Amino acid sequence: MYGAESATRRRHPQQRPSSGGLSLPDQEFGMGNAKRAAVKVGHGNSRKSSALAAAAFMRWTMEDAVNVARHHRVPCLFAVGLLFFMVIEYTLQMVPPDSPPLDLGFVATRPLHRLLSSSPELNTLLAALNTVFVGMQTSYILWTWLVEGRTRATISTLFMFTCRGILGYSTQLPLPQGFLGSGADFPVGNVSFFLFFSGHVAGSMIASLDMRRMKRWRQAWTFDALNVLQAVRLLGTRGHYTVDLAVGLGAGILFDSVAGKYEESCRNIIEKRTIGMDGMNGIKEASRI
Repeated sequence: MYGAESATRRRHPQQRPSSGGLSLPDQEFGMGNAKRAAVKVGHGNSRKSSALAAAAFMRWTMEDAVNVARHHRVPCLFAVGLLFFMVIEYTLQMVPPDSPPLDLGFVATRPLHRLLSSSPELNTLLAALNTVFVGMQTSYILWTWLVEGRTRATISTLFMFTCRGILGYSTQLPLPQGFLGSGADFPVGNVSFFLFFSGHVAGSMIASLDMRRMKRWRQAWTFDALNVLQAVRLLGTRGHYTVDLAVGLGAGILFDSVAGKYEESCRNIIEKRTIGMDGMNGIKEASRI
């Protein structure tokens, strides 16, 4: 009897009352989804909170801010400069298309421009001296390669002038008003040239950096002083805009660094090849034995 009843119960399980038209398994299934969704949301919030707690700025203190201002004054100065020039840029009255560019370097060298305009002989003399300085740059860079056997200055000069040619041809700036040309200026003969950027300044910077690497401090400081005089003359003759000179200075530093990385990569390749050749020779000797 008891066996029959249990078999019957197994065949026909009792139905529990449902709620809302759903059976108990459906209700449990729905509750499971809700619980899983709540757990996922909880995990997502915990991840966000943990990521926020792990952020660097959450650990900053007032002492950290004081230490930044005390020990990192240069970045703080540039941060102030950023805010200052943001105000200048967004409130500046832009130069109209039919007006000449505003160049503060030209404004600062107006007396020199008037002097050179009234004295063509002085203009020619300064141009000739500047060409001598360009020859000094070129001679030093070639000397480091041909005599000393160091290629970095030469490679950086090649990189720099190639990039200058691409940029100078891509954006051909108008010749500044009041340009004072001279047949003695480099390139000699009153030929055309790229305004952006200044190869005079960049080449001098490359030579100066190489002198510093070799601890030729007097030569480096001499080249820096002549480079400043060269920049003043180029502004006075309207041979370059200020931005040309500034980018030329940066280009000299940049391409000197690029040439250094190029030489380092070449050395690494040679070392790997040498190690590979030594390994192959060792294998061959072992096979002979």
